[in-house]
Amino acid sequence: MPGIELVVFDMAGTTVDEGNVVYQTLHGAIVAAGFACPLDRVLAHGVGKEKRQSIRDVLAADGRAVSPRQLEEIHRKFLGMLTEAYASLDIKPQPNATAVFEALKERGIAVALNTGYDQTTAASLLGRLGWSVGREIDALVTASQVRNCRPLPDMIRLAQARLEISDPRAVAKVGDTTFDIDEGRNAGCGLCIAVTTGAHTRAQLARAKPDAIIDGLEELLELVRP
Repeated sequence: MPGIELVVFDMAGTTVDEGNVVYQTLHGAIVAAGFACPLDRVLAHGVGKEKRQSIRDVLAADGRAVSPRQLEEIHRKFLGMLTEAYASLDIKPQPNATAVFEALKERGIAVALNTGYDQTTAASLLGRLGWSVGREIDALVTASQVRNCRPLPDMIRLAQARLEISDPRAVAKVGDTTFDIDEGRNAGCGLCIAVTTGAHTRAQLARAKPDAIIDGLEELLELVRP
């Protein structure tokens, strides 16, 4: 197997510490639309996905369908609530995230972020963190830039194309949900690594059969070699 040339990291819960506010906000938007829904259902069926798909899947888990108009109303409400939450929230990198990016780049390994957020939300988060493409990271790929979001591999393949890495076996995927691991498997990544800092527990992550489960991003440096 070739050495790793690119690591694709998820954002919220993996490289960004935002207190799980995104799924609390998604839950709030669904409830505000008149749907009774526990937070546990959002965490079980909505994490790691493009957020319209999250809404569909959360409601479908309770046997409910949502009309296109309702879907857009809930999604619009969610984005507004999330913007308000992020404006007052102390958003910061996960411990050692920036140092890990730097260490990987020193080894000649590219760093990309991908996310179920849309481009506007993701770019706003980068600004809050003080990260930028071409400095801390080499690429940002968002759900609004591809046809299919996780667990399909479109975002990873777009990151590969942008960074001219043709062999998926030279890519490592790192994320805090089973959907991240499924995405990496579907893309043919050489390594799929789960981290316990986000939405899914170690037991949940283990069900996706990642190559490794780590408790902090600094542990990644022992696993990824060029």
